[in-house]
Amino acid sequence: MVLNVAVVGGSVAGCAAALAVSRGGGAQVTVLERAAGELRSRGVGVSLHDDRYAELEAAGYVDAAMPWAELNRRIWTVRDGDSPEGRAIATHPFPFRAYGWGSLWNELRRRVPDEVDYRTGAEVAAVEPDADGVTLRFRDDGGDGGDGRTERFDAVIGADGYRSVVRNTMFPELSPDYSGYLAWRGSSPGEGPGTDARIVVFPGGHCMIYRIPGPDGEHRVNWVLYTVPPPLDGTQPDLRTPTSLPPGRLTEDLTEHLRALVAEHFPPVWAECVLSTPAEDTLVQPIYDMEVPHYATGRLLLVGDAATVARPHTGGGSVKALQDACSLEAAWRAGGGDLAEVLAAYDADRTSVGATMVALGRRLGRAQVEETPDWAAMSEPDLEAWWQRQHQGDARSSGFGGQALGRP
Repeated sequence: MVLNVAVVGGSVAGCAAALAVSRGGGAQVTVLERAAGELRSRGVGVSLHDDRYAELEAAGYVDAAMPWAELNRRIWTVRDGDSPEGRAIATHPFPFRAYGWGSLWNELRRRVPDEVDYRTGAEVAAVEPDADGVTLRFRDDGGDGGDGRTERFDAVIGADGYRSVVRNTMFPELSPDYSGYLAWRGSSPGEGPGTDARIVVFPGGHCMIYRIPGPDGEHRVNWVLYTVPPPLDGTQPDLRTPTSLPPGRLTEDLTEHLRALVAEHFPPVWAECVLSTPAEDTLVQPIYDMEVPHYATGRLLLVGDAATVARPHTGGGSVKALQDACSLEAAWRAGGGDLAEVLAAYDADRTSVGATMVALGRRLGRAQVEETPDWAAMSEPDLEAWWQRQHQGDARSSGFGGQALGRP
């Protein structure tokens, strides 16, 4: 029997999940992406730890031909008067590969087999599971009814991000929790800090700056600044409800607050990287987190941010999505067409990993944004000891950069 499987969401997690089930065999796969057209121009920078890359390369999900930029060190930096690059307070190894989100998606999309039915402009409004299958109800042309056509599947994979309609069906009582702070993100042309990643630290936050490959073959400077926003004036969306603020939705007050913060606390070179970024290339991402009790129930299962939303400080968001796919493929092969066995094995493998990553993200967020130390007063040994504490004594095995594939 060939199973008919839908993947709701066609970005990185969705493409990886479609690839996993196709490789697992015995299924016809349909990917349902609500956005029209291609996604390759969306997003900014992501990174893969070298060790996690090696595992994913061996599993066939990434390879060296994908455009990437080498990163070797992470330099913690504070402003020091007019010193152009500021003062380095610590240097840590940082064995990562940096990617542009769009190029990573493009490479994964290219790997999805031709026999997979990949549809764009297909927005799922409701998920209706029963004992024999799952009915998906698509949003009608009016845009808000959710009472358009329906389609039936044997199983449905939720790869539809942190506002997942599939997860809401599985766990209607759960919703991502707002951390109380946000990330201001952008990218601009240039080499930036070369093979180093700079962390500019300041009271109440920090900013990661590193280079990524651009769509034209040149490098770009990717940056993401974490800080608590000023009190809302009523013109911004309620950030407690999962949302994002793409270009055009930032109020002038919020933009000016962030720019003033950079001008005051950043060394001139790194301030220029941020402040020279065109407004149309910036966005604000409120930071949320959430864990689920199960990655699979009934005929529904979750991958990527649809399952576990971990704060980006873990350095393992894209890794986790790709590892979810690796685990799903292994479970699918071992299950031999028994859907219940597949989902049980997948759930057992991934649920605890997701919970571990959420806990790490909360610890790092508290230490680097909510309760920042006196950065300027820290020596390198001070910062090393502080960093180890956030990882419960062992940064090598804490999951920073992603848990090792197959680790319990």
